[in-house]
Amino acid sequence: MLDISESVMKILLAVIVAGPLIGAGAALLPAPPGLRGAGPQRAVLRHGVIVTGVVLAAAIVLALGFDRHHASAMQATTNISWIAAMNVRIHLGVDGISLPLLVLTALLTFLCALYSYYKPPNGPGAKGFVALLLLLESGTLATFAVLDLILFFLAFEMVLIPMYFLIARWGGDQGVSGGRQAAAWKFVLYTVLGSVVMLLGLLLIGLRAGTFDIVALATDNGRGLSPSTQVIAVLAIGIGLAVKTPMWPLHSWLPDAHTAAPTVGSVLLAGVLLKMGTYGFVRIVLPIAPHGMRTFAPYLAALGVAGIIYGSLACLALVRRGAGGDLKRLIAYSSVGHMGFVLLGIASMTPTGVNGALFANIAHGLITGLLFFLVGGLKDRYGTADLDSLAGATGAALYGRAPRLGGLLAFAAVASLGLPGLAGFWGEMLTMFGAFRPAAGLSRPAFLTFMSAAAFGTLLTAAYLLAVVRRVCMGVRGTEGTTPAQAPAQASAQPFPAGEPGGPPHLPDVRGYELAAWSPLVALTVLAGLWPAVLLGLTDPAVHRLLAGGAS
Repeated sequence: MLDISESVMKILLAVIVAGPLIGAGAALLPAPPGLRGAGPQRAVLRHGVIVTGVVLAAAIVLALGFDRHHASAMQATTNISWIAAMNVRIHLGVDGISLPLLVLTALLTFLCALYSYYKPPNGPGAKGFVALLLLLESGTLATFAVLDLILFFLAFEMVLIPMYFLIARWGGDQGVSGGRQAAAWKFVLYTVLGSVVMLLGLLLIGLRAGTFDIVALATDNGRGLSPSTQVIAVLAIGIGLAVKTPMWPLHSWLPDAHTAAPTVGSVLLAGVLLKMGTYGFVRIVLPIAPHGMRTFAPYLAALGVAGIIYGSLACLALVRRGAGGDLKRLIAYSSVGHMGFVLLGIASMTPTGVNGALFANIAHGLITGLLFFLVGGLKDRYGTADLDSLAGATGAALYGRAPRLGGLLAFAAVASLGLPGLAGFWGEMLTMFGAFRPAAGLSRPAFLTFMSAAAFGTLLTAAYLLAVVRRVCMGVRGTEGTTPAQAPAQASAQPFPAGEPGGPPHLPDVRGYELAAWSPLVALTVLAGLWPAVLLGLTDPAVHRLLAGGAS
């Protein structure tokens, strides 16, 4: 841990939140002649790498300077008046709950910018792409750093426009009903409608309590709000957060958005944006309206478990031979299941369950971000993410033709199914432990039922992910899922270059820039799996204080 003064910590947090916003504006300006390098497009992509790299460096220094002995206290705080008439303040700060999410966001955005520098996205131009990427990063980082309900809402909504354009302008139409424009509109409409309802709940809390300050409201722990106010507020806020999570049955925007989005858009959507909803449940709903949360906790747990089962069954349907399932779509449905575990842990309202939910959030960001990177690599090589095409086209399969790529895909799959020793294991286990003994006032038989259903969901998860590994990494020789009459026609139409006569087509293994973008996620997945105390040591004190009614 570095010995950094509080004033320097404040500056670092301000750079983390505002730096990408400034960088987004600078990306739209003409590049100075000396910095253009191979051309203006490369220059602006390099600008994105530099800005996100600076933000990541600031986040790492902030993390190293964070006082782990007081992880429950807000650090690097800034609190100045913004709209005096409404008592809205620019209040920033980090604790053990928000710090890991800040670092995760900065890391994933930097890796996406680095990947895009070597593999520019197909679209209208690099300037808009980089500006939108940085704007998206700024909104996400602000969501995890602000401590005012109105600022939280503004940051929460700030990510909609950049993600819409990333999907609509730089995405692909393959496997999406209505095309990428329809997928982008579906994403925006679902989120905006949920957010309108959420805003009403936030205003209700702020006006009834007389403050929008999240720390003050958490310290009050709902004592200034009547039970009926808490119930109404939790219902309204919960709908908006559930859409972004996404919770079944409000998830239907997610598969199309992921399938249509470019690779880096899918990485950030799964790795960062989905965490904004669950973070809102922990930061706002749990401490500020505990009575309302206790009222809806069984329903939240039931819908979370329904998402676990539904997501797994949808993935099993997509992975079947002949189903024509898209691998990106499958991972999107798997996210519905994984976020169901997060919701189950939050609904238990116990330190164990909430810690598990926060751990599962980070693990999902690392593992699913890696999975989408890998699927993007497969799609670049084959021109498709269709499972039948991949399984039939690989011939001797990835293990035999691109062993490093196949090994990474298998690693990410077993990490996602919760293999002990990797990051995915601890979050799911702790959320089920939380459901085994929920908070006082919650029905233990009901939560035991939810826990059993979630445990069954882990078996279904293992089934479809191992099926993906078998079909894509192991495969069979020849064209899978076709009749003998169809095979020659499909072989002649394969979207990849032919290899040696009679052998499988040539397939490049992991390239240098891909290894640079993917290896940090692999390393952190192993580190979090083998040494979970690194993360739990940050979140546990903050969670205990949060649930006890203190300012986390």
